[in-house]
Amino acid sequence: MIRISGIKLPLGKEESSLVKKAADMLSIPIEQITEWKIYKKSLDARKKDQIHYVYVLDVAVLKEKELLARIRKKQICAAPDLTYALPKGKCEINRRPVVVGFGPAGMFAALLLAQMGLRPIVLERGGDVDSRRQAVERFWTTGELDPENNVQFGEGGAGTFSDGKLTTRIKDPRCRKVLEELVAAGAPAEILYDSKPHIGTDLLRDVVRQIRETICGLGGEVRFHAKATELRLEQGVVVGIEINGNEWLETSDVILALGHSARDTFQMLFDKGVAMVQKPFAVGVRVEHPQHKINAAQYGAASDMLPPADYRLTYTTKAGRGVYTFCMCPGGYVVAAASERNRLAVNGMSEHARDGNNANAALLVQVFPEDFENEHPLAGMFWQRELETKAFAAGGGGYIAPIQTVGSFLGRTEEQRFGDVLPTYRPGTRWADMADIFPTFLTEALREALPAMGRKLPGFDDNDAVMTAVESRSSSPVRILRQESGESPSAMGLYPTGEGAGYAGGIVSAAVDGIRAAEHVFLKYAAQRQQRMD
Repeated sequence: MIRISGIKLPLGKEESSLVKKAADMLSIPIEQITEWKIYKKSLDARKKDQIHYVYVLDVAVLKEKELLARIRKKQICAAPDLTYALPKGKCEINRRPVVVGFGPAGMFAALLLAQMGLRPIVLERGGDVDSRRQAVERFWTTGELDPENNVQFGEGGAGTFSDGKLTTRIKDPRCRKVLEELVAAGAPAEILYDSKPHIGTDLLRDVVRQIRETICGLGGEVRFHAKATELRLEQGVVVGIEINGNEWLETSDVILALGHSARDTFQMLFDKGVAMVQKPFAVGVRVEHPQHKINAAQYGAASDMLPPADYRLTYTTKAGRGVYTFCMCPGGYVVAAASERNRLAVNGMSEHARDGNNANAALLVQVFPEDFENEHPLAGMFWQRELETKAFAAGGGGYIAPIQTVGSFLGRTEEQRFGDVLPTYRPGTRWADMADIFPTFLTEALREALPAMGRKLPGFDDNDAVMTAVESRSSSPVRILRQESGESPSAMGLYPTGEGAGYAGGIVSAAVDGIRAAEHVFLKYAAQRQQRMD
């Protein structure tokens, strides 16, 4: 097909008119276009009086080669083939590979292993998506936490209870494979071309269930409420893994796709001597605004014609510390995301329609190893726990979240009261002072950044905006080291993978890392088989 970039379409114009624009750019009659599809769609809102969509279109035409040979336009070229191909070769494996964790990294590692014919066994400490949904709803309603089946642990990982955002900065051909598998599992087809694709929590549940059924249909196995409690090594090589403290499973290959909240597993791996190091991360709050104000700030008078607006803001303090928004959820909700008793963490979530009253985003401050002055590889994890304990106490227990208005936090208003933002967090909220939870460097960074961000996005630092603490699970505080082969240097056959291991930062990048891990396993055994044949 031929790829045409930079096709502009005014708001309200039907996408069917794109084919005529494509024909005009190719200087051919429209009848010569036999097929067309959208490859990329983005919104250009830089000038509020000229907001429009920009498309990249792939078209099939008669006499394609002759047409490409005579056209000399930068925005027209042959469309590259982005079809993902499984690694070549054959492999023989004596023990089935094990995948620990069934979030995006583990899910796609298992899917690829199954497609390669290696019949993986997945160990997921949480429940399937249906029992997990019930446990999470009970937690949000009553404050009754299940430490093994919650927003962090269970089928689909933490991403299942989020916005299901699929944006990524990585440029890897495997990204297309991830999106195509999600669509095959029931995700909306527009994620293949939308510049800011998202699925939504309500749809994502069915998608992850379908991927699990595909894995099992290919000979894989997914075990829920199956926690990896011990790793067995012999002379630095993986030979088995313990499940729930009472069952051993023999294996030579473990894809370790644990999430960033698997703190007890981090401790177990450290105790086993698995090489790991501290890693920078970020913590902060969730900040909520009325969605209609964000729409007006981003789109102006055209806001009624457009989907709920998002934003992405960054700021560097005078001291050189980064502050930024993350995981912005239009029309979403702030959710209780704790996984440990008496420790409080929050996250953000949207459903596919993004039709809630509030917009929310994480407002995060960079944290570096020198901030907690401890060389232990897990020092960042311990530091996160301290913040979550303080947040739990500030809320008064029962997973009631501490909140503060931006006006109060910035010292503009003396009284804390609700204005045009009502918090969406359940099971409940309580007024608090963020300075009682966070260290001074963090509150100072937030106080400096908020007005600056308000100058970029009018209304961001409004007095009535509500901050909810503590957003502490944005990324892993540790990196589990791995070699070029994907294996741990201290545990051959162990493949640290995805966000929890410190190698990804979102659904797509974690899924891509899971695919790479599966490729490593396959190629190792394919090479061994080839050596035996030679």
